[in-house]
Amino acid sequence: MNSLRTRVSALDERRRHRTLARAILRLLPEPESWLDVGTGDARFPETAKELFPYTSFDGLDPTPRVVRARAAERIEEAYAGHLADPHITAALHARYDVVTLLRDRTPATEPGAELDAALTVLRPGGLLLVEAGSDDLRAELESRDCEIVTEHRRLPDRLPAPQRIIARRKPSAP
Repeated sequence: MNSLRTRVSALDERRRHRTLARAILRLLPEPESWLDVGTGDARFPETAKELFPYTSFDGLDPTPRVVRARAAERIEEAYAGHLADPHITAALHARYDVVTLLRDRTPATEPGAELDAALTVLRPGGLLLVEAGSDDLRAELESRDCEIVTEHRRLPDRLPAPQRIIARRKPSAP
């Protein structure tokens, strides 16, 4: 019974990842580069590659799993650490067309700093896909000079489901 639950859970995760990748596909069919923050074993990039075969996926995670994901070729580049680390932010400045901050990652100690860092590594005009439980996320993004492109709010009967927002970094943003 446990193995059945594990397989169903893995299928649900894969379905969710495909849905998230499809949301980006509608807005940006061929991004050159994509950073998955909190990637862990890089299951999201592995699934998204099916829709974006020519996109270079990189992963950032504070655990050694990101290095194993690189060795398994689920991502091109592996960065160990936190996005808000100034050394990482400086090295990745304006490098990505898409950045994902998904709910199944390690929670950030400073969400505001992580959001600022995500926008720093995003190219002007790039897309930021965020899943969060915060209802203030839209306001936070707009205050950081982002345009909300699409938003999926949780339904009242599905309280555990996070809010999903895709925002475009305005070209004039620093």
